[in-house]
Amino acid sequence: MSYNLLKGKKGIIFGALDENSIAWKTAVRAHEEGAEFVLTNAPIAMRMGQIKNLAEQTGSEIIPADATDMDDLANLVEKSMEILGGKIDFVLHSIGMSVNVRKGRAYTDQNYGFTEKGWDVSALSFHKVCQTLYQKDAMNEWGSIVALTYMAAQRSFPDYNDMADNKAYLESIARSFGYFFGKDKKVRVNTISQSPTPTTAGQGVKGFDGFIAYAEQMSPLGNASADDCADYTVSLFSDLTKKVTMQNLFHDGGFSNTGVSNEVMEKFME
Repeated sequence: MSYNLLKGKKGIIFGALDENSIAWKTAVRAHEEGAEFVLTNAPIAMRMGQIKNLAEQTGSEIIPADATDMDDLANLVEKSMEILGGKIDFVLHSIGMSVNVRKGRAYTDQNYGFTEKGWDVSALSFHKVCQTLYQKDAMNEWGSIVALTYMAAQRSFPDYNDMADNKAYLESIARSFGYFFGKDKKVRVNTISQSPTPTTAGQGVKGFDGFIAYAEQMSPLGNASADDCADYTVSLFSDLTKKVTMQNLFHDGGFSNTGVSNEVMEKFME
Protein backbone atom coordinates (compact mmCIF):
# COMPACT_ATOMS: atom_id res chain seq x y z
CA MET A 1 0.00 0.00 0.00
CA SER A 2 1.31 3.44 -0.97
CA TYR A 3 0.68 6.65 0.98
CA ASN A 4 2.69 9.04 -1.24
CA LEU A 5 4.92 9.73 1.78
CA LEU A 6 7.89 10.62 -0.41
CA LYS A 7 6.14 12.30 -3.32
CA GLY A 8 8.51 14.85 -4.84
CA LYS A 9 11.46 13.81 -2.67
CA LYS A 10 14.89 12.99 -4.09
CA GLY A 11 17.62 10.86 -2.62
CA ILE A 12 20.69 8.66 -2.79
CA ILE A 13 20.65 5.01 -1.73
CA PHE A 14 23.95 3.27 -0.95
CA GLY A 15 24.43 -0.47 -0.80
CA ALA A 16 21.72 -2.22 -2.82
CA LEU A 17 23.36 -5.52 -3.78
CA ASP A 18 20.53 -7.94 -4.47
CA GLU A 19 16.85 -8.39 -3.67
CA ASN A 20 17.68 -9.67 -0.17
CA SER A 21 19.38 -6.44 0.89
CA ILE A 22 17.63 -3.85 3.00
CA ALA A 23 18.85 -1.09 0.69
CA TRP A 24 17.21 -2.86 -2.27
CA LYS A 25 13.90 -3.22 -0.47
CA THR A 26 14.08 0.39 0.73
CA ALA A 27 14.61 1.54 -2.84
CA VAL A 28 11.52 -0.37 -3.97
CA ARG A 29 9.41 1.11 -1.15
CA ALA A 30 10.75 4.63 -1.70
CA HIS A 31 9.82 4.32 -5.39
CA GLU A 32 6.34 3.14 -4.44
CA GLU A 33 6.00 6.18 -2.16
CA GLY A 34 6.81 8.56 -5.01
CA ALA A 35 10.53 9.23 -4.54
CA GLU A 36 13.21 9.64 -7.18
CA PHE A 37 16.73 8.59 -6.33
CA VAL A 38 20.19 7.63 -7.51
CA LEU A 39 21.55 4.18 -6.69
CA THR A 40 25.20 3.72 -5.82
CA ASN A 41 27.57 0.99 -4.76
CA ALA A 42 31.26 0.19 -5.00
CA PRO A 43 32.29 -0.97 -8.49
CA ILE A 44 33.20 -4.47 -7.25
CA ALA A 45 29.84 -4.83 -5.47
CA MET A 46 28.06 -3.72 -8.63
CA ARG A 47 29.76 -6.47 -10.60
CA MET A 48 28.66 -9.04 -8.01
CA GLY A 49 25.07 -7.84 -7.58
CA GLN A 50 22.01 -7.14 -9.69
CA ILE A 51 21.71 -3.39 -9.17
CA LYS A 52 20.92 -2.81 -12.86
CA ASN A 53 17.69 -4.75 -12.41
CA LEU A 54 16.73 -2.51 -9.49
CA ALA A 55 17.51 0.59 -11.52
CA GLU A 56 15.17 -0.59 -14.28
CA GLN A 57 12.47 -1.46 -11.76
CA THR A 58 12.59 1.95 -10.08
CA GLY A 59 13.50 4.15 -13.06
CA SER A 60 16.74 5.15 -11.36
CA GLU A 61 20.22 5.98 -12.55
CA ILE A 62 23.34 4.32 -11.14
CA ILE A 63 26.52 6.14 -10.17
CA PRO A 64 29.37 3.83 -9.10
CA ALA A 65 31.23 5.16 -6.07
CA ASP A 66 33.65 3.87 -3.47
CA ALA A 67 32.21 5.30 -0.26
CA THR A 68 35.71 5.46 1.26
CA ASP A 69 37.00 7.70 -1.54
CA MET A 70 36.35 11.42 -1.14
CA ASP A 71 36.71 12.14 -4.85
CA ASP A 72 34.17 9.44 -5.68
CA LEU A 73 31.77 10.84 -3.10
CA ALA A 74 32.13 14.39 -4.40
CA ASN A 75 31.39 13.18 -7.92
CA LEU A 76 28.43 11.14 -6.66
CA VAL A 77 26.82 14.06 -4.85
CA GLU A 78 27.40 16.53 -7.68
CA LYS A 79 26.09 14.20 -10.38
CA SER A 80 23.12 13.15 -8.23
CA MET A 81 22.03 16.77 -7.88
CA GLU A 82 22.38 17.20 -11.65
CA ILE A 83 20.33 14.09 -12.38
CA LEU A 84 17.68 14.83 -9.76
CA GLY A 85 17.46 18.52 -10.52
CA GLY A 86 18.35 19.93 -7.15
CA LYS A 87 19.29 19.21 -3.57
CA ILE A 88 18.83 15.89 -1.81
CA ASP A 89 16.01 15.02 0.63
CA PHE A 90 17.18 11.64 1.88
CA VAL A 91 20.23 9.37 1.98
CA LEU A 92 20.51 5.74 3.07
CA HIS A 93 23.92 4.40 4.13
CA SER A 94 23.62 0.61 4.03
CA ILE A 95 27.25 -0.45 3.88
CA GLY A 96 29.15 -2.95 6.00
CA MET A 97 32.10 -5.29 5.55
CA SER A 98 34.63 -7.01 7.81
CA VAL A 99 37.71 -8.49 6.19
CA ASN A 100 38.52 -10.24 9.46
CA VAL A 101 35.16 -12.01 9.34
CA ARG A 102 35.61 -12.93 5.69
CA LYS A 103 39.09 -14.31 6.37
CA GLY A 104 38.02 -16.22 9.48
CA ARG A 105 40.14 -14.16 11.89
CA ALA A 106 38.93 -14.19 15.49
CA TYR A 107 38.33 -10.97 17.43
CA THR A 108 41.29 -11.92 19.64
CA ASP A 109 43.55 -12.47 16.63
CA GLN A 110 42.79 -9.62 14.27
CA ASN A 111 44.83 -8.58 11.29
CA TYR A 112 44.83 -4.83 11.91
CA GLY A 113 45.15 -4.03 8.24
CA PHE A 114 41.90 -5.93 7.77
CA THR A 115 40.45 -4.10 10.79
CA GLU A 116 41.26 -0.69 9.36
CA LYS A 117 39.77 -1.58 5.98
CA GLY A 118 36.55 -2.83 7.57
CA TRP A 119 36.32 0.26 9.77
CA ASP A 120 36.81 2.53 6.77
CA VAL A 121 34.13 0.78 4.72
CA SER A 122 31.60 0.15 7.50
CA ALA A 123 31.90 3.24 9.70
CA LEU A 124 34.25 6.01 8.60
CA SER A 125 32.52 5.99 5.21
CA PHE A 126 29.41 7.33 6.98
CA HIS A 127 31.37 10.35 8.21
CA LYS A 128 32.78 10.82 4.71
CA VAL A 129 29.28 10.72 3.20
CA CYS A 130 27.94 13.19 5.77
CA GLN A 131 30.93 15.51 5.40
CA THR A 132 30.60 15.57 1.62
CA LEU A 133 26.88 16.35 1.82
CA TYR A 134 27.50 19.00 4.49
CA GLN A 135 30.35 20.78 2.76
CA LYS A 136 28.55 20.82 -0.58
CA ASP A 137 25.34 22.04 1.08
CA ALA A 138 23.65 19.23 -0.82
CA MET A 139 20.75 18.50 1.57
CA ASN A 140 17.39 20.25 1.56
CA GLU A 141 16.11 21.56 4.89
CA TRP A 142 14.32 18.83 6.86
CA GLY A 143 16.18 16.21 4.88
CA SER A 144 16.98 12.84 6.43
CA ILE A 145 20.16 10.75 6.53
CA VAL A 146 19.88 7.18 7.82
CA ALA A 147 22.48 4.47 8.42
CA LEU A 148 21.88 0.84 9.36
CA THR A 149 23.42 -0.66 12.48
CA TYR A 150 23.05 -3.61 14.85
CA MET A 151 22.72 -4.10 18.59
CA ALA A 152 26.23 -5.56 18.88
CA ALA A 153 27.26 -1.91 19.22
CA GLN A 154 25.81 -2.04 22.77
CA ARG A 155 26.00 -5.70 23.76
CA SER A 156 28.57 -8.42 23.24
CA PHE A 157 27.89 -10.85 20.39
CA PRO A 158 31.21 -12.74 20.17
CA ASP A 159 30.98 -13.89 16.57
CA TYR A 160 30.03 -10.42 15.30
CA ASN A 161 33.73 -9.71 15.65
CA ASP A 162 35.10 -6.25 14.79
CA MET A 163 31.82 -5.29 13.11
CA ALA A 164 30.55 -4.55 16.63
CA ASP A 165 33.23 -1.88 17.02
CA ASN A 166 32.44 -0.51 13.57
CA LYS A 167 28.76 -0.16 14.41
CA ALA A 168 29.51 1.61 17.69
CA TYR A 169 31.62 4.14 15.78
CA LEU A 170 28.89 4.50 13.14
CA GLU A 171 26.27 5.32 15.79
CA SER A 172 28.56 7.92 17.36
CA ILE A 173 28.93 9.64 13.99
CA ALA A 174 25.14 9.92 13.70
CA ARG A 175 24.99 11.70 17.06
CA SER A 176 27.93 13.99 16.41
CA PHE A 177 27.18 14.89 12.80
CA GLY A 178 23.49 15.01 13.64
CA TYR A 179 24.17 17.96 15.93
CA PHE A 180 25.93 19.99 13.25
CA PHE A 181 23.50 19.00 10.49
CA GLY A 182 20.58 19.93 12.72
CA LYS A 183 21.94 23.29 13.89
CA ASP A 184 23.33 24.42 10.55
CA LYS A 185 21.16 22.76 7.91
CA LYS A 186 17.93 21.60 9.61
CA VAL A 187 18.79 18.05 8.51
CA ARG A 188 18.30 14.99 10.69
CA VAL A 189 20.71 12.06 11.08
CA ASN A 190 19.73 8.73 12.63
CA THR A 191 20.70 5.07 12.77
CA ILE A 192 18.33 2.10 12.70
CA SER A 193 19.37 -0.84 14.85
CA GLN A 194 17.76 -3.65 12.92
CA SER A 195 17.00 -7.23 13.94
CA PRO A 196 19.47 -9.79 12.59
CA THR A 197 18.38 -10.08 8.97
CA PRO A 198 19.38 -12.77 6.43
CA THR A 199 20.98 -10.43 3.90
CA THR A 200 24.02 -11.42 1.85
CA ALA A 201 26.29 -9.45 4.21
CA GLY A 202 24.65 -10.73 7.39
CA GLN A 203 24.91 -14.36 6.42
CA GLY A 204 28.70 -14.01 6.28
CA VAL A 205 28.87 -13.79 10.09
CA LYS A 206 29.62 -17.08 11.86
CA GLY A 207 26.58 -18.42 13.72
CA PHE A 208 24.23 -15.93 12.08
CA ASP A 209 21.41 -18.47 11.81
CA GLY A 210 21.69 -18.90 15.56
CA PHE A 211 21.48 -15.12 16.04
CA ILE A 212 18.27 -15.04 14.04
CA ALA A 213 16.65 -17.98 15.82
CA TYR A 214 17.57 -16.66 19.28
CA ALA A 215 16.35 -13.14 18.52
CA GLU A 216 13.08 -14.52 17.15
CA GLN A 217 12.47 -16.35 20.44
CA MET A 218 13.45 -13.32 22.52
CA SER A 219 11.45 -10.66 20.67
CA PRO A 220 7.79 -10.22 21.72
CA LEU A 221 6.87 -9.22 18.15
CA GLY A 222 9.38 -11.49 16.47
CA ASN A 223 12.24 -10.30 14.30
CA ALA A 224 11.76 -7.33 12.00
CA SER A 225 12.23 -8.40 8.39
CA ALA A 226 14.08 -6.53 5.66
CA ASP A 227 10.69 -5.45 4.29
CA ASP A 228 9.72 -4.14 7.73
CA CYS A 229 12.98 -2.20 7.88
CA ALA A 230 12.31 -0.68 4.47
CA ASP A 231 8.95 0.58 5.73
CA TYR A 232 10.55 2.07 8.83
CA THR A 233 13.30 3.71 6.82
CA VAL A 234 10.73 5.30 4.51
CA SER A 235 8.99 6.75 7.58
CA LEU A 236 12.29 8.36 8.62
CA PHE A 237 12.71 9.82 5.14
CA SER A 238 9.23 11.31 5.30
CA ASP A 239 8.03 14.59 6.80
CA LEU A 240 6.26 12.64 9.56
CA THR A 241 9.55 12.36 11.50
CA LYS A 242 10.92 15.88 11.04
CA LYS A 243 12.02 16.29 14.67
CA VAL A 244 13.66 12.88 15.10
CA THR A 245 17.44 13.20 14.98
CA MET A 246 20.68 11.96 16.60
CA GLN A 247 18.86 8.77 17.61
CA ASN A 248 19.78 5.11 17.47
CA LEU A 249 16.34 3.65 16.81
CA PHE A 250 15.83 0.00 17.71
CA HIS A 251 13.75 -1.82 15.12
CA ASP A 252 13.89 -5.31 16.52
CA GLY A 253 10.48 -6.50 17.67
CA GLY A 254 11.27 -5.56 21.27
CA PHE A 255 14.46 -7.62 21.57
CA SER A 256 16.52 -4.70 22.92
CA ASN A 257 14.26 -4.26 25.97
CA THR A 258 13.61 -7.93 26.73
CA GLY A 259 15.62 -9.50 29.53
CA VAL A 260 14.39 -13.04 28.89
CA SER A 261 11.39 -14.62 27.22
CA ASN A 262 9.27 -17.59 28.25
CA GLU A 263 10.32 -19.40 25.07
CA VAL A 264 14.03 -19.09 25.92
CA MET A 265 13.44 -20.07 29.57
CA GLU A 266 11.53 -23.16 28.48
CA LYS A 267 14.56 -24.36 26.52
CA PHE A 268 16.68 -24.19 29.66
CA MET A 269 14.02 -25.97 31.71
CA GLU A 270 13.85 -28.98 29.37
